[in-house]
Amino acid sequence: MAELLRREPQRRLWRGRGLNNVSVSLKQGDTLALLGRNGTGKTTFMNTLAGATRQHGGSITLDGVALHKVPLHQRANAGIGWVPQERNIFKSLTVDENLTAVARPGAWTPARVYEMFPRLAERKTNLGTQLSGGEQQMLAVGRALVLNPKLLLLDEPLEGLAPIIVQELLRAIRRITREEGLSAIIVEQHPQAILAISDVAAVLDRGTVVHSGTAQSLLEQPALLDRLLGVAR
Repeated sequence: MAELLRREPQRRLWRGRGLNNVSVSLKQGDTLALLGRNGTGKTTFMNTLAGATRQHGGSITLDGVALHKVPLHQRANAGIGWVPQERNIFKSLTVDENLTAVARPGAWTPARVYEMFPRLAERKTNLGTQLSGGEQQMLAVGRALVLNPKLLLLDEPLEGLAPIIVQELLRAIRRITREEGLSAIIVEQHPQAILAISDVAAVLDRGTVVHSGTAQSLLEQPALLDRLLGVAR
């Protein structure tokens, strides 16, 4: 259903029939803003890359590895870091246990996550059930990072969060992608915020890519963005 990320100047992210032959490309180290109205296939796209949705055709590759042949639980080993809408943290474990239980060798360690999210450092011994929604989202991002992925998938990371937490997460995502150079795909209902920290953008409608280009060019055309997303000013 998808073909994704190879270590070449142009990385193929998706080719498939489940979403009307969607094909998206992403250069290594770039961030893709995946936009569209509700129900257009964005989460299906992300879930299929992560392995959480049944795949009926097409292919997914990451650095030449055929991920469509790999089950969900092995895709993290292959380089996928996934933050789903549901966050999926271990609520019965402490913050520190959530991070150390899944950490893999690499640049991103629990200590670096705590440095980026001081709120989590203050709550190391708190259970997942004792965290606010924003803190749970930070923990979900941190858990994906300590896997030391090649590609980070963020499905609506800002949904339902207070403005101050939104800004904190945006700063963290900007650091992860811009300063650390981690490739990422971000699905979000706040297009201006995500386009500002992305390199390229794609808009889905009814399971089909109806627009693709640089994030900056779409950000500079608010009328086009409104039309593509069905937003009324």
